[in-house]
Amino acid sequence: MNEMEDRWLSITEICKYLGVSNDTVYKWIDRHAMPAHRMGRLWKFKKSQVDAWIESGGAAKLGPGAGKP
Repeated sequence: MNEMEDRWLSITEICKYLGVSNDTVYKWIDRHAMPAHRMGRLWKFKKSQVDAWIESGGAAKLGPGAGKP
């Protein structure tokens, strides 16, 4: 069971896990150093790294109105 938790997650899976859109995740990668790894054309994520990034305030650095065009 632990192997499943440690596998690489796709963009769709990490979006579902976090409850945000693809666009939000791409912005976090580009502007807020969200931990992500490029494998060819695809982005992959380790749940433990993303959790640590969130806990350290990575997602909170967005401020009011973030994510709005």
